[in-house]
Amino acid sequence: MLSTINLAKRYGKKVLFENINLTLDEGKRYGLIGANGAGKSTFMKILAGLEEPSEGEVVIKPGLKLGVLGQNQYAFEDFTLKDAVLYGNKRLFKALKEKEKLYMEGDFESEEVNNRLAELEMICAEEDPMYEAEVRAEKLLTSLGFPEEMHNNLMKSIPSSDKFKILLAQVLFYKPDILLLDEPTNNLDIKTIEWLEEELRRHEGTMVVISHDRHFLNAVVTNILDLDFQTIREFTGNYDDWYIASTLLAKQAQAQRQKALKEKEELEKFIARFSANASKAKQATSRQKRLEKLNLEEIKLSSRRDPSIMFRINREAGNEILEVEDIHKSFGDKEVLKGVSFKIDDKKDKIALIGANGAGKTTLVEILMGNLKQDKGWYKWGQTISVSYFPQNTTEIVKGDMNLIEWIQSFNPKWHIDDIRKTLGRMLFSGEEQLKKVDSCSGGEKHRVMMAKMMMESSNFLILDEPNNHLDLESIIALGEALYRYEGNVICITHDRELIDAFANRILKLENGNIIDFKGSYEEFIESSKEIA
Repeated sequence: MLSTINLAKRYGKKVLFENINLTLDEGKRYGLIGANGAGKSTFMKILAGLEEPSEGEVVIKPGLKLGVLGQNQYAFEDFTLKDAVLYGNKRLFKALKEKEKLYMEGDFESEEVNNRLAELEMICAEEDPMYEAEVRAEKLLTSLGFPEEMHNNLMKSIPSSDKFKILLAQVLFYKPDILLLDEPTNNLDIKTIEWLEEELRRHEGTMVVISHDRHFLNAVVTNILDLDFQTIREFTGNYDDWYIASTLLAKQAQAQRQKALKEKEELEKFIARFSANASKAKQATSRQKRLEKLNLEEIKLSSRRDPSIMFRINREAGNEILEVEDIHKSFGDKEVLKGVSFKIDDKKDKIALIGANGAGKTTLVEILMGNLKQDKGWYKWGQTISVSYFPQNTTEIVKGDMNLIEWIQSFNPKWHIDDIRKTLGRMLFSGEEQLKKVDSCSGGEKHRVMMAKMMMESSNFLILDEPNNHLDLESIIALGEALYRYEGNVICITHDRELIDAFANRILKLENGNIIDFKGSYEEFIESSKEIA
């Protein structure tokens, strides 16, 4: 359905990828993975025709519909929600709107008007033979959490996080033969992600998706496209299948190299010992030739680098940790928190704070951090508790003209520069990279800088609000392991189910302004929810 021929992309001397020859088949759903900066989004833009390759071409079978998830959520501010979804099929949308206008304003005595109406009816019949477009658009909107009374509201009236959902509905509405999705789970809550998984599993054409959500990739994709070392390798199976296969390949390659190194050492010893011996000279020459043929090229396991995240505690927590009682908070007429109460008195509690978008998760942790004032109720931190906070707007907070070392040291001048350097090194900033200006960092780099700052703080309580945003899969896995090993308490807001599974032994779910408190893993929480339902 779609092929690439000798595809390459370069920016000056920097090569993102080259000599990419792929054929993407009908019925397969491809997960495009790779480290941040490897070129995944660029490759996707080239497939979509939004960016030109440096070399090569993309060939799409004639007559196929290409659907691309939009990235500009502000492009349809004066559209109603329903119209923005219908716009996914531009030809149908324009025909419907023109037909509507002609029926309202047209001169039905005019042959020209009647002929145009007939043409428009033909277009509508071709694009929507079952006359189900509006019903389908409304169904998509309702599934994404927009009730019927909102369907004719303007896009400008909804929050930014919800605008992205409309772009998702727009591309799904089109029912393209080839579907290209770059980070479709951004800003979606767990319930909506699960709905999206079901939708995508039913897609009958070809699909390519970029995602840092391992659970989502495992649930949706049939094949993996691994962008690494300026090329793309294809694997059959989901992300976990790829991980097992790539790890096995790496171990086999490493074993092969070790064997070659051992043979090299033995040959060198033999040559050094017998090359001057006339009776052994022939054998020495033969082994010299074998030595020259040995391929001892460095094994390329992966260009990805895994951060070494390690949160230590400067002191153990006492018996009193955190108590929250009857917290209320409203914004205008909307009451977000309606009497939230819970208590943390177990030093082993690691909590995943979950709930739908807009449920009040960020509001609650901002209150606990003293950044927002509750309308009613109280909370109390134990005297021995020190808190490190990873806010949702980290990319806006990590800013300034200082270099990375200076920015971190600004929070505590007593922190030694060598310790800061080591911590930044753990977060994959080495050498000169540590002297780059904070403002020049990407979103993912800013998240890693904030992690480094939290590691330096050595607090015994961590609060993290969507820390996995902007992180690649390797960094998210490393974060999950770090939270699991951490000896303090954790409250982490995330929609990443694999991350939750990695560390959480208690679930707090915000629903309708109240807390559901479940002591156990996320999997156990889901099972108990099914029993209640």
